Amino acid sequence: MAEPESTVINTNVKQKDPSTALVIAVTTRAIFNLEEEHKLYLEKGKEEYTRHQQANQDKPLPPGTAFAFIQAVQYVNKKILESNPAERDLFDILVLSNNSPESGVRIINSAKHYGLEISKFCFVSDEDSTQYLKSHGVKLFLSADRTDVCNALRRGVSAALVFQQEVQAPSTPLRVVFDGDAVLFSDETDQIFQEQGLEGAVQYERTMEAIPIGEGPLKAFAMHLGKMHKKFSQEKSPIRTYLVTARSGRDMGVRAIKTLREWGLPIDEAFFMDGAPKGPILAQIQPHIFFDDGLHNIQGAQNVGVPSAWVP
Repeated sequence: MAEPESTVINTNVKQKDPSTALVIAVTTRAIFNLEEEHKLYLEKGKEEYTRHQQANQDKPLPPGTAFAFIQAVQYVNKKILESNPAERDLFDILVLSNNSPESGVRIINSAKHYGLEISKFCFVSDEDSTQYLKSHGVKLFLSADRTDVCNALRRGVSAALVFQQEVQAPSTPLRVVFDGDAVLFSDETDQIFQEQGLEGAVQYERTMEAIPIGEGPLKAFAMHLGKMHKKFSQEKSPIRTYLVTARSGRDMGVRAIKTLREWGLPIDEAFFMDGAPKGPILAQIQPHIFFDDGLHNIQGAQNVGVPSAWVP
């Protein structure tokens, strides 16, 4: 039987209504750079790791890959509340950790040090912390552990794996880039491509042009983000969303655009790359997070300093 989670409510932050908020859960290794500590944990064990965290509890951890994304999310909340102080459709951030509560003090202190508006810290000694995602109403889960991400996706929660890297993303507005197939959309066309090649995939898309593409693992998160986007005019929105896809615009772009229109999902800019590398365009956009299912695209994004999250 799983041990109960230990949840610390952050009283410095006004609590959000989980039934209306866009709840994002991040693990400690996604939001802070804990690579040295994680290495210590793997090599010396839990007790040594806990001792180290307690001894350094007042020393703030350096920012991790998802840090700039969380800061930008806070900026969106600020702009929404400036527009309507009674608004309940806000981002809500919680930290989900496999740490024990004793080693969690450093995590809480680090969040306070940077002024991060994190509402809850959940410390779970049990191995699979993803079992608590649904009970917190989580719409997106970011982790540095592949097993966590796969477990979350199996539980029906939008999730992605972040790789530790130095991130210099500017703070505003929030910029989110989605890949198309197997991220926003289902992988149905990818499967045709694997079986029948490019010609078969193009023919399939032409035949299916009037029928929306199936839902991908991040559609639910994107739709909630789109709902927040619509609260503002395009010029004044603190959110910008992008589609950067390997699809060719000429042969496969129409169905993708029609699908977004059918879903009512606002996308500010769409780039149909026809298989070209995505790194240069991502370097221009400078997103706070880029979601893709291709590890080669993630590598290309990392090479230009773009915080990336892999959807396995």
